[in-house]
Parts: sequence; structure tokens; C-alpha cells
Amino acid sequence: MITILNDAPENVAAFNATGEINREDFDNLVIPHVRNKVEKFDELNYLLYLDTDFTNTDVKSWLKSSLSEINNISHYNRAAIVSNDNEIQKFTDIPGFSNFKFFPKDNVYNALYWCNNGNEPEYKE
Repeated sequence: MITILNDAPENVAAFNATGEINREDFDNLVIPHVRNKVEKFDELNYLLYLDTDFTNTDVKSWLKSSLSEINNISHYNRAAIVSNDNEIQKFTDIPGFSNFKFFPKDNVYNALYWCNNGNEPEYKE
């Protein structure tokens, strides 16, 4: 199931994917939300908090297909995937996807900040 992360910055289309992911969630929720962000901000900053088993071949196939489709709607400005699954790090290094980053779940704040601003927060010691 895919849901919108409502706590994301206004210029970021952020989603949470849990359990079984299906095409209907993508078509009925993700695509319309992405289109609205592109209409409003003239660019796409995208974040996916992936809380499902990435080793499942269906998830890999769905993710690759959905990212390509999103890229066809509007070439995204920045895209991040948040997951603790190390397999996804290999997946995000695919040709044609630049300005695309992986963040572990304990750095979700940095992922949102990066999607919003293009850099990671600086911490003062």
C-alpha cells in the first residue's frame, strides 16, 4: 500500500510504501500527486520511504517501472529512496537517473531536507 507523507516539505512529493504494493495505488495516488506538484512547482522533488521487502522481484519491477513513468511525466529535480535494505543501494545506481540518492531510515530527515533544498543539513557542534 502507498500513502502520501503529509509531513514533507511543500515542494516534495513524498510517499510511504508498505506491505504489498500494487499498480492501483500508483495510478490513483502517486501519479495525481506528482502531477499536482509539477503543476505547482514546475519541477519534481520525490521521496519514497520504502518499508517493504525489496528482495521481492515484484517490488523491484514495480519500482523501476514507476520511476521511469514519473521521469516521463516530468524529469525530476531530485529523488530519494529511504530504506534499510542494502540491495536498494545497488538498484538506485541505474543509468538515466541522476540526482538520485539512497538514505537509511534513520536519516529520513536528511532525505527530506535534501529533496527540499538540494543539500543535507549542516550540524553545528
